[in-house]
Amino acid sequence: MNERRDATTGTAEPMAGGGRIDPATDAFIAHRNLLFTVAYEMLGSAADAEDVLQETWLRWVRVDREQVRDPRAYLVRITTRRSLDRLRTIRRLKEDYVGPWLPEPLLTAPDVAEDVELAESVSMALMLVLETLSPTERVVFVLREVFSISHEEIAAAVGKSSAAVRQIAHRARRHVEARRPREMVSPSQTRVALESLQRALETRDLQGLLDVLAPQVVLVSDGGGVKQAAPRPITGADKVARMIVSGIGKAQVALTGEPTVVNGNPALLLRVDGEIDGVIAVRVEDDRITGLYYVRNPQKLTRIASETPLTLR
Repeated sequence: MNERRDATTGTAEPMAGGGRIDPATDAFIAHRNLLFTVAYEMLGSAADAEDVLQETWLRWVRVDREQVRDPRAYLVRITTRRSLDRLRTIRRLKEDYVGPWLPEPLLTAPDVAEDVELAESVSMALMLVLETLSPTERVVFVLREVFSISHEEIAAAVGKSSAAVRQIAHRARRHVEARRPREMVSPSQTRVALESLQRALETRDLQGLLDVLAPQVVLVSDGGGVKQAAPRPITGADKVARMIVSGIGKAQVALTGEPTVVNGNPALLLRVDGEIDGVIAVRVEDDRITGLYYVRNPQKLTRIASETPLTLR
């Protein structure tokens, strides 16, 4: 018995009779991980990215593929259009979201962490910066700066002229550069900072937290109205450290941290009394944590049990 693959999930299924997967399915499966990465970087949500892939597949199977010279480019174009439509809808929904909104964390394989360009592009810190762009700016930035797609291809995908796309790309790049981390730190530097954070959290060590947090650290916590979280970002090492230590103490729980890799970068999986409570991703500069991103919303923790494949190619 042979195998076929479900085009939208990429999972293998038995196929009897020696049948062959059709070319449309072959092409979609070959580029599925790329399409998911494109959609996720544009949307910051795995669930929405999966919906976009489903829509892309339904559109793809109706295409006259004899007229398609480059299946990869065509599929990326469909995914981009569907993502842009959904991004505009999500933007409106986020206005009613309870508390700060953080991207959905993904457990990723070691090869993602080894790809510096990919790891930076899906890092929680950069994904948050992308949230400050308009939908069109975000799509153009992701396609141009992350996936190196030509201005002409982007123009065809977003329905604008090449000249307009160049202007949007320049504006988006300038916006992102002004807000992204000043320098990239190595995974080992991030792990060292996370180890210090983990020890301080588990022992409720106020001074330990103050030592690892930068003076102007920003804590963003996302409970989605389901789990308790700060209603707005908290700035300042003293405020952040005291709030954390006080919160753990008042709850009278056993808090433990487990090193993991989320969005291609070192992170901590936190458990309260043995149950998963959330994921902490960090932004590190000059060996100290300048950004703490704590995702507690259970609806955003469905992708931390198994690895999600990502790729730029």
